[in-house]
Amino acid sequence: VQLQASGGGLVQAGGSHTLSCAASGDDSSRISTMGWYRQTPGKQRELVAIVPDGKTIDYGDFVEGRFTVSRDYARNMVYLQMNSLKPEDTAVYYCYAVVKSLVVLGHEYKYWGQGTLVTVSS
Repeated sequence: VQLQASGGGLVQAGGSHTLSCAASGDDSSRISTMGWYRQTPGKQRELVAIVPDGKTIDYGDFVEGRFTVSRDYARNMVYLQMNSLKPEDTAVYYCYAVVKSLVVLGHEYKYWGQGTLVTVSS
């Protein structure tokens, strides 16, 4: 599975921005979970939002209702709509996908996109 994220850029504090991620490859039709993580220098990668198949969407605690994640299953895409952005939202945002193994029960393959930088200016 290849994940291609797009939409990073510079946005003013309080503004909105949308990220997109497209999945491709032979196993992309078997993606179970898709979503976003982010990372800033010196910090661990943290959950932003994920959409598991048939389960509740999970958001990072810091989101506080400001972000909305959505999936287009037909197109194998995931989007992240970010509102009320803060300077502390500045980070590299990574697209994330999980594919369940057809061979090993319970085993999952995790994939990461290349990351896209979002900079929020104060």
